[in-house]
Amino acid sequence: MDHYKVLGLHRTATKEEIKAAFKKLAFQFHPDKHSQSPKAVRENATLRFKQVSEAYEVLMDDRKRADYNFRRSSGAGTGNNYYSQYSYGYGRSGNSYYEYKPRSGGGGGFASKFELAFRILTARSSLLNLGFAAAILGGIVVIDSGGESLWRMQNSGKSFEEALKSIEKAKPYKEDNIEEDP
Repeated sequence: MDHYKVLGLHRTATKEEIKAAFKKLAFQFHPDKHSQSPKAVRENATLRFKQVSEAYEVLMDDRKRADYNFRRSSGAGTGNNYYSQYSYGYGRSGNSYYEYKPRSGGGGGFASKFELAFRILTARSSLLNLGFAAAILGGIVVIDSGGESLWRMQNSGKSFEEALKSIEKAKPYKEDNIEEDP
């Protein structure tokens, strides 16, 4: 099932176009509208409503849409392979909703491991942690270069390496003098 075909849209459809197509089709296939219809018509309308709702949920969420487009373009989404890794449910609690959840224990091949790594790396928390680590690393670089600049301001004419060499030369001299005093 192609989410774009279900909604009658092209892959480059905007969110406004997706929303308009969903509203039109959801109204047409809503189960409440077909409550008095024959069983076959009612079941078909319910199935179509679920498909339309699923397509809307995936295509309106930028992350789910990018994942769906990636799977479709890489060939992983052909046939029912894409849908076999996800479970979809329909429920009512005042309003209709459609739920999109990854199934547990599915796959295990390279594609699923790549997908897992992709999801972890693109999660907001991972991106925030990466940004925080970059800020800390940048702070370390700034502090390190600031220390060197401070040294140059206080000790003009001497490099840090020259100062270390003079300290090393002075250490054995001081140790020799200390041993001779007592």
